[in-house]
Amino acid sequence: MTGPRRKRPTDVNGAIEPPGNAETVVGVLSVTVLVEVLGVLSGSEVWLLGLLVILPGTASALCTVQQTRFVAAWTTLFVSLTLFLRAGDGGRWLDRALLVLLTLALGVVSVYACHRRIAREQEMLRLRSTAAAMQRHILHPLPLITDDVLVNGVYEPVQEDRLVGGDIYDVVASPWGTRVLIGDVQGKGLAAVGAAFAVIGAFREAAHREPTLTALVDALDASVVRHNSYAEQNGDDERFVTALIIGVDTGSEAQAVNCGHIPPWLLHEGAVTVPAVDSGVPLGLGELAIEPTTVDWFAFPAGATLVLSTDGLTETRAHDGTFYPVDERLMKHLDLSPTELPLALHEDARAFAGHDRRQDDVAVLTVRRSPRY
Repeated sequence: MTGPRRKRPTDVNGAIEPPGNAETVVGVLSVTVLVEVLGVLSGSEVWLLGLLVILPGTASALCTVQQTRFVAAWTTLFVSLTLFLRAGDGGRWLDRALLVLLTLALGVVSVYACHRRIAREQEMLRLRSTAAAMQRHILHPLPLITDDVLVNGVYEPVQEDRLVGGDIYDVVASPWGTRVLIGDVQGKGLAAVGAAFAVIGAFREAAHREPTLTALVDALDASVVRHNSYAEQNGDDERFVTALIIGVDTGSEAQAVNCGHIPPWLLHEGAVTVPAVDSGVPLGLGELAIEPTTVDWFAFPAGATLVLSTDGLTETRAHDGTFYPVDERLMKHLDLSPTELPLALHEDARAFAGHDRRQDDVAVLTVRRSPRY
């Protein structure tokens, strides 16, 4: 397999950096010489219009406004001098003048298009930076430690054209033990972040108030319903949230309520198992549930680790459409610590799909039972 393809350099916000002034001048002169040679060899001025006038359009997509102005001015000047210095070859002046005016018009349009492109990119970067800052503020940095567990993980939203993702997580040390939340909001962008904020805010408040996980989940469902009612009034789409809520206390078992989310994996004594956790309806769709919310219990002994994930991991596909085999890959990474495991899985999934392929948002958490119990 060959090495990774070279990409144009990007800045810290992921935007493509424009070429330097020297690089721009060298590129323009190289194309100019090539066009002149082709024009001399062919004896046709069509080469000047068909090849050289693409320079301002190319510059408008890659360069700064100042660089695009230079390219447009150079192109117009070169075309004008070339056409009129060859006026004695029998060509008509009107045709030459029209070619010059067309080149000038294309240059002006290219400068305007470059200005619009840069303004649009700056606006998108401002929106992306604002949304990402908001999300970083509300999502607590990992690792998170309580008396019951150590929670570590990796979180990476796709930011190119969808701003930030809708994956969420949180950990609360409540009077009834540690509550862990991982979820995935339907959709992407700022609207999804709004629903994510609603769920996390409700989780942090209700986790300290509600003594049972069922009551906690009911509070989360109500928060999504309220958010959807506000969204509907503003003309936005309603959203649901898949979520998995884990409760860990001093006992040897853990509680779980699965609201349409991916079940956890349990790593213990060299084995990988999936606890029997029934899946209910996502948050926001509680009225559609046929049966009331129930809590599942499963063994979670000292030293064991739970792996929680969003579908950004499980739905990663290779080029042939094969899904990422999480169970198989977990077995190969059992020697890693809970701190190293999330990043290793994420990098392994990226390699499985191909590093240049766009994936969904990814959140992977490890919940390590405190060894003192």
